[in-house]
Amino acid sequence: MTVLSNKRGVDLDEQVPGAPAAPFEDGAEPAGGPPAARRPIGASVRAYVALTKPRVIELLLITTIPVMFLAERGVPPLSTVLLTFAFGAMSAGAANAVNCYIDRDIDAKMRRTRRRPLARHQVSPARALTFGITLAVVSTAGFLLTVNAVAAAGSLFAILFYVFVYSLLLKRRTSQNVVWGGIAGCMPVLIGWAAITGGLAWTPLVLFGVVFLWTPPHTWTLAMRYREDYAVAKVPMLPVVATERRVVTESLAYTYATVACSLLLWPVAGMGPVYGAVAVVLGLVFLAEGHRLLKAVRAGVTGVHLRPMRFFHLSNVYLALLFTAVAVDPLLH
Repeated sequence: MTVLSNKRGVDLDEQVPGAPAAPFEDGAEPAGGPPAARRPIGASVRAYVALTKPRVIELLLITTIPVMFLAERGVPPLSTVLLTFAFGAMSAGAANAVNCYIDRDIDAKMRRTRRRPLARHQVSPARALTFGITLAVVSTAGFLLTVNAVAAAGSLFAILFYVFVYSLLLKRRTSQNVVWGGIAGCMPVLIGWAAITGGLAWTPLVLFGVVFLWTPPHTWTLAMRYREDYAVAKVPMLPVVATERRVVTESLAYTYATVACSLLLWPVAGMGPVYGAVAVVLGLVFLAEGHRLLKAVRAGVTGVHLRPMRFFHLSNVYLALLFTAVAVDPLLH
C-alpha cells in the first residue's frame, strides 16, 4: 500500500529499510543546482522519483505482500499482487511527495535531508505538489477499478492521514508525532489483506498493531542519531525534548509491546511452527538489543557512543524477517 512510514508513521522518511539517507557532507554539491527547466531529462526523472522516497516505499511493500500470502493461505494471484504493488507504491509515493512539499523549509535546514529535490531546487514546489496529487488520484482510482473498494479506501485514508494528520498537524507540534502519525504506515497491512479478501479481520489488525508498536522505537533511535538536525529544524522529536534515558526506556517498552503483539498473531491467525519459532527468536534478539541500549545509558554512555543506529538497523531486519515468516508459514503449514 501506501503510506505506510513511519513518519509508521512516523515520518515515513524515518522508517527506511537499511541505512538512512547520507548526510550532507562538507564539500558536497550545495543546495540548488540548475533550474528544473534546464535540467537533463534523466536528472529530472531522478528528481521526481526521489520525491517519492523509494527506500521508504520498500518498507511499505515489505509489510503488504506477505500479508497477501497469509490472506490467501498460499500463493496469491500474481495479477492482484502486481496491481497492489504498483498502486501501493504510487500511493506511498504520493504521500511522500506531498510531504516533501510541506517540509521543504525544514528539509533545507537538516543535514540529512538537504539533498532532497525541493531543498536543492531540482523541482519547483508547485510541480512537486501537482505530482503528488496526481499520484494520489491515479493510485486511488487504480485500486478502485482493478482491485476493490476496500483497498482503495485504505489507500486514500493512508495518504490523507499522512499528509493532514501527521505532516501538517502532528510533526511540528508534539513529541508523539511518530506514535500517532505511524498509523499511516500501518495501512499497507490492511490494504494487502483487503486486496485478497475484500474485507478485514482480526489477523491483519494484529499485524497492524505490530507495525504501529514497532514504529516509535525504530524512528526514535534514528532521531537520536540526528538529534541536532531535528533541533535546528525545531521538530520536537522525542530525542530533542527528552533525556536519552527516557528515550531508550520508552523505546524498550514499545519493543516489548511489539514482540508481544507479534506472538499474539500465532493463536489469532492459527500460524504454524515456522512463524512461531521465527517470532520468538527475532523477538529475543530485538529485546536484547534494546536492553543493551538501556544498560549503556544507565552506565552513563551518551551520544554516538550509545550506538542507537545499531538498534535502528536491527529493527529493519526484525520487521523484514518477521513478515517473511508471515508469507512463508502458510506455504508450509
